[in-house]
Amino acid sequence: MTLCTPARTTNRPRSQRPHSPPDGPRRFRIAGADLSASVAVFLIALPLSLGIALATGAPLQSGLVAAAVGGIVAGRFGGSPLQVSGPAAGLTVVTAELIQRYGWRTTCAITVLAGLAQLGLSALRVARSALAVSPAIVHGMLAGIGVTIALAQLHIVLGGTPQSSSVANVLGLPAQLANVHPSALAISALTVTVLLCWPKLPGRAGRLVRKAPAALVAVAGATALAALTGLAVPRVDLPSWSSHALPGLPEGPVLGIAAGVLTITLVTSVQSLLSAVAVDKLVAARPDLGRTVPRSGLDRELAGQGAANVVSGALGGLPVAGVAVRSVANVSAGAVSRASTMLHGLWIVLAALLLVPVLDLIPLAALAALVMVVGIQMVSITHIRTVTRHREVVVYAVTLAGVTLVGILEGVALGIAVAIAVALHRLARTRITREERDGHELLHVRGQLTFLAVPRLSRALHQLPRGSHVVVELDGSFMDHAAFETLSEWTSGHLAHGGTVETTGPSGVRIAEPHASPDAAADTASHTCCRPWTPWHNHPCGEREADGADGPEEAAAPAETRRTSGLHLASGIGKFQRNTAPLVRDELARLAREGQRPSQLFLTCADSRLVTSMITSSGPGDLFTVRNVGNLVPLPGEESGDDSVAAAIEYAVDVLRVESITVCGHSGCGAMQALLGSGPDDPATPPTPLRRWLRHGRPSLDRMASRRHAWARISGRLPADAVEQLCLTNVVQQLEHLRAYESVARRLAEGSLTLHGMYFHVGEAQAYLLSGTDEVHSYDDVFTQVMPSDHLESDHLTTARAS
Repeated sequence: MTLCTPARTTNRPRSQRPHSPPDGPRRFRIAGADLSASVAVFLIALPLSLGIALATGAPLQSGLVAAAVGGIVAGRFGGSPLQVSGPAAGLTVVTAELIQRYGWRTTCAITVLAGLAQLGLSALRVARSALAVSPAIVHGMLAGIGVTIALAQLHIVLGGTPQSSSVANVLGLPAQLANVHPSALAISALTVTVLLCWPKLPGRAGRLVRKAPAALVAVAGATALAALTGLAVPRVDLPSWSSHALPGLPEGPVLGIAAGVLTITLVTSVQSLLSAVAVDKLVAARPDLGRTVPRSGLDRELAGQGAANVVSGALGGLPVAGVAVRSVANVSAGAVSRASTMLHGLWIVLAALLLVPVLDLIPLAALAALVMVVGIQMVSITHIRTVTRHREVVVYAVTLAGVTLVGILEGVALGIAVAIAVALHRLARTRITREERDGHELLHVRGQLTFLAVPRLSRALHQLPRGSHVVVELDGSFMDHAAFETLSEWTSGHLAHGGTVETTGPSGVRIAEPHASPDAAADTASHTCCRPWTPWHNHPCGEREADGADGPEEAAAPAETRRTSGLHLASGIGKFQRNTAPLVRDELARLAREGQRPSQLFLTCADSRLVTSMITSSGPGDLFTVRNVGNLVPLPGEESGDDSVAAAIEYAVDVLRVESITVCGHSGCGAMQALLGSGPDDPATPPTPLRRWLRHGRPSLDRMASRRHAWARISGRLPADAVEQLCLTNVVQQLEHLRAYESVARRLAEGSLTLHGMYFHVGEAQAYLLSGTDEVHSYDDVFTQVMPSDHLESDHLTTARAS
């Protein structure tokens, strides 16, 4: 969660809405960080664009066209501000195949049609569904493309010509090795050496020179070597722009062209969306960007990529996609807005118009070596380790082999088929073992319990001795209706014959109370309304328990008396020790050794209905929590002898170094009701402690009555009544009080601390977050609803949503 604050002016005209933008034309400004980042990305994109165009067999100018259009069009209209788009290595294979089959002009038309398809998919808002593809399939597809690229470019590196397929390139490699072109090999060897060694240069001097992109240095070094030594190698030959080939009407079989459109759409969309998600993670890791750069809008990003492909194809350019390498360079270079992406496209245009004599000096072998290294790097060892750890290496290997040997669409289809087969195998595979341990029968069921496993489960259950104590240990995450009925019917029969049954999870924690008797079973069933939490004593199910108590004296005892009895506290402690302590003991032991390191200070009301760990899904060590009546933050120097809140703030900010502070109010706050109903102090009557404490809430009353501040709104509506209005206003006011603390102000100025406002509606079980702060620390006073799918930047408030 970040608090974004548009500037507020107090002297606005009466006719202007409280939160409308100021009148007058907007000025387009370019930050210095965006200017320097655009140059860095341009220096990387220029040689890569030429190399990818060379690898596809397209006119070299088409790579420059795609890079310029990707930067300007996708950068302006896309949904990921810092993502850089252009010709991608992942599209090399399919583009080369289309050019060989249909020619360049038809390939440009296919690119236009693929862009229109992306625009249609964006209008249907299906962008997020592309992320449902198994990562093993995506990584396998990219690895297969990388292998195909590397095999093809290896022939150019050796001074030859690539074949039409990966198999042909492998079969032709021995003959190519026997006829190596020494000049091309020397240029390529220098390029590869610089690419691999440049990022590893040691020392202070190495850190300075590493600011120049390795791709640019490698190609520039190879070009200088070829020029100085006079090596006879093929070089870039950019024809006149007047003869640049533009698209024509598609010529060829309809099904073949449709397959090409589908392939381009699939690869560009998936690669762009995955790259946008990766850019979001990089942005979140930069503290200076977390509050200024919005998260990627995937549907808008898909529309931006579609528009870029339409324009690129219409201008005779390669297909465009979001490129992870250039996007990482953009974020790492300090870009803060989409201006850097657009400027890099502008530099590409200027280079294509003004630097043609320089570009014509570049050896083709250097570009081929550059693209070959990029292809090899697409086979990521990290991805292989990840899919191996998740037991999906078979899906990865089949997809890689299919893309390399058959084609992209066929390889992806094979990967999807294998992924479905693996999922069905895991769903159907269930291991059921039986052993005798400590005088009881242990039946261990590992895997998902579906109807396919019912025969084996039923056989294993009926082999257990009658009247025995049985522990059924379920080590899986799913049980269908057939398996549930089988287990339930056997449990009822086993209990009827004098046996006992205990069902546990993999760690031995009970899933249900042991069915020692029908009364115990009924007691377990009575608590189903409390799941997924253990029943608490003030829950209505406690009253139902009282109605079904075992003894007449217990049944006759008043519910209130039993609720306040110390026996309930002892019972709760006992349940914690039995059920919860085994699960958290290791984590608490670690915290005891290392000390607490919470990420945020959570200041909220003492109201018993507000359970901070529940509404934030937090656990031990996550939140440093301060609770008081009315979630008040006294101004410094006005604590009236009670420094507890100030001490907690100082300790959290200066000692624990929390990264954020959240002030959380709630609906129906008794303190706010008392504050609304309180009159002026009576000098003749000494104030009570509660009345003295509520004086710290008077600024919230003044803020609500002031005309200088807009009324707080909650998710687009006005508050239901004055109490809710004061509850919302109080959150905003207490955030202002926090800024008056010297330690808080210092950390805010450093940019190492953020403030958040939160409101919890008890009756709706719904959390709302305060939006908007600016440089002068004023607030929008708008609380927005947190939906179950929302993902916020704050680590622990990510889960502060209705479940």
